[in-house]
Amino acid sequence: MPRAGCGYVQFVSGAAFTEAELEEAVGRLTEGSRLQAAEASVAAAAPALQRVLVEALAAGGWFDESHRAELERVTSIEDAAERATAVDVLLAEETRISMMVGVAVGWALADELGPPTPIPHREEN
Repeated sequence: MPRAGCGYVQFVSGAAFTEAELEEAVGRLTEGSRLQAAEASVAAAAPALQRVLVEALAAGGWFDESHRAELERVTSIEDAAERATAVDVLLAEETRISMMVGVAVGWALADELGPPTPIPHREEN
C-alpha cells in the first residue's frame, strides 16, 4: 500500500507528481499530434502488451464468474431499450476498468524501461 498522502501515480510509477502536474500533463496529451509516437510504439508492441493486459485483468478477477453472471443478466433483460442501456453500461464499465489497468501496465513498463535514452537531434537540410 502507498504511504499516507501518496497519490496513486507515485505508488505505481515511483515518481512524485502533484494533482496539478498530472492534470497539466494529461491536458497536453490532447494538443496536436502528441500521441502519434506513443501510438506507433504501442501498435508495434501490441501483441505483447495485450498478453500482459489480459493476464493483469485475469489476475485482478475482472472477468471471472461475476463478469459472466452480469453478462448473462443484462442480455436476458426482456425490454429491448432497457437491455441496450444495460449492455451500454456494462461495456462502459469494462472499458473503464481495462483502461485503468492498461495505464497501470504502462506505468509499470515505464519503470521497467527506466528513463528514455536521449536521441541526438539531427538538423534537416
